[in-house]
Amino acid sequence: MTVAAGVGPRSVEATGSDRGSRLDQFLAARLEGVSRSRAQALIDDGRVTIGGKRARASARLKGGEVVLVDVPAPAPVEPQPEDLPLSVLYQDGDLLVLDKAAGMVVHPAAGHRGGTLVNALLHHVTDLQGVGGALRPGLVHRLDKDTSGVLVIAKHDQALHALQAAFQAREVEKIYLALVHGQPADRGTFRTLHGRHPRQRLKFTTRVARGREAVTHWEVTRRFARAARVQIRLETGRTHQIRVHFAEAGHPLLSDALYGTRASKRSEVISRQALHAWKLAFPHPRTGRRLSFTAPVPADFKAAEKALTAEE
Repeated sequence: MTVAAGVGPRSVEATGSDRGSRLDQFLAARLEGVSRSRAQALIDDGRVTIGGKRARASARLKGGEVVLVDVPAPAPVEPQPEDLPLSVLYQDGDLLVLDKAAGMVVHPAAGHRGGTLVNALLHHVTDLQGVGGALRPGLVHRLDKDTSGVLVIAKHDQALHALQAAFQAREVEKIYLALVHGQPADRGTFRTLHGRHPRQRLKFTTRVARGREAVTHWEVTRRFARAARVQIRLETGRTHQIRVHFAEAGHPLLSDALYGTRASKRSEVISRQALHAWKLAFPHPRTGRRLSFTAPVPADFKAAEKALTAEE
């Protein structure tokens, strides 16, 4: 039986079936909303005791012990709440699904201390339970600043770890739409290595001796005189994966300032990289029920297609 973690002291009794279990695993299983990493942090902070003595994460239970856990209130984090517009597709007590606008940075970083998606979430989401012991949304995955579309956010540790596990197990369907330069084949798959560019540190590349596997499936859904619209299914989710694969295949995304060619960057039909995260489907982190969401094609993407059609 699980115990609601809440805030403050909690008492959890080990039974005979818990004999031999590691303490951190036991707490993650018995305290609702507390992941193993969060349990380890509570133990390291001296907030877990057995028989009045400070416990170790690796301690093995004998059965019958009463474990006392003092769960602190989530600590505030540096990003401040900001009343920024959000387009919410769905939310419940475990997660939030958004249609991220192009131009919005997902999380604070050097040069972007405010005005980010995280700042907006801290203002709009009132039931964050604390991720990693802090009042912040759980970023399961990310979209580049100038990529629009579906993004899922976890509201607590348990949801975060379940969703991350689904991504790692490739149980998540990720469909994108892109406008690419030139005329690629009707369909195909990129299956490459993926790593940091050896000289240009802002970029990634497939031209590495060692790296992580990157797999991108695509199909052309419409052709224009100098470009094509492609529907893309990601099997993996590496940083800049779609942008790198198409650029190194000779078909960079229109207006991609980082990976584009002189010709593709001269495009006047859209002012940002022509990439939209159109569909995301995944198992619910608590119930396992399959959820599926689509983000409407944004106005600038539609306008770009209209302009490309007019050129024909």
